[in-house]
Amino acid sequence: MNLRTVLSPERVAEINAVIDQITRWARDREDIVGLLLVGSCARNAARQDSDVDVVLLTTEESQYLLEDAWAVELGLGELIRTQSWGPVTERRYATASGLEVELGISSPTWAKTDPVDSGTHRVVTDGARVLHDPAGILANLLAAC
Repeated sequence: MNLRTVLSPERVAEINAVIDQITRWARDREDIVGLLLVGSCARNAARQDSDVDVVLLTTEESQYLLEDAWAVELGLGELIRTQSWGPVTERRYATASGLEVELGISSPTWAKTDPVDSGTHRVVTDGARVLHDPAGILANLLAAC
């Protein structure tokens, strides 16, 4: 399914801009060892009310959980929820237009492949696209799934 058939051109542009901005930002940070687009956007099945789901793997988790300067820098909007999902902490933001951006923050162990965690496997097989993977850990994870 093509994003353009189910989304307005404005929403497609906004989603792509958010993904590009997060990806460019992550490439400049040594602590970010992986960035994975997951969910409906990764499957090209997003609807007008879909959110952007990104898994951010970092060696400095507390930096992203205890303060929001990085989210302000990215222009993600208002923090609307923080929730723990086992090894991943969700930080959900809403942009001025209402687009929700969920960053699932975790350590690189989220991507371990021996064995792959059942929750991680479910997330990856539901749709995943590597955005930033300097050491190849996400490529290994996708291959294992």
